[in-house]
Amino acid sequence: SEEIGLGRDRIEIIGRMPDYVAGSGYRIAPVLGIVLPGFQLTLNADEVDAAFEVPLRFLMDPANHKRDSRMWNDLEWFFYDMPYGDRRIWGVTAGIIRTLYERLYA
Repeated sequence: SEEIGLGRDRIEIIGRMPDYVAGSGYRIAPVLGIVLPGFQLTLNADEVDAAFEVPLRFLMDPANHKRDSRMWNDLEWFFYDMPYGDRRIWGVTAGIIRTLYERLYA
């Protein structure tokens, strides 16, 4: 709720995914759920750039899972990038989506 202001009463939990360890070392415990109709988001501008809907079919199509890299502190960091129209899902978010794809289809 702290990042997007979505109340727990608006989510039907399906289950937990495996922990995801970001390149920074942060351990994230993703939870998979269905957002119930009638919700309103309140974005925390310090945490979230934007919120938008993407069809699950797009997210689960491996053709949309591009590999990219960037140099940071003299190290090359690799990550997934999922361009969607004029939007872009990348980094940890794309990595968690890729993990979901691998659990369901690989």
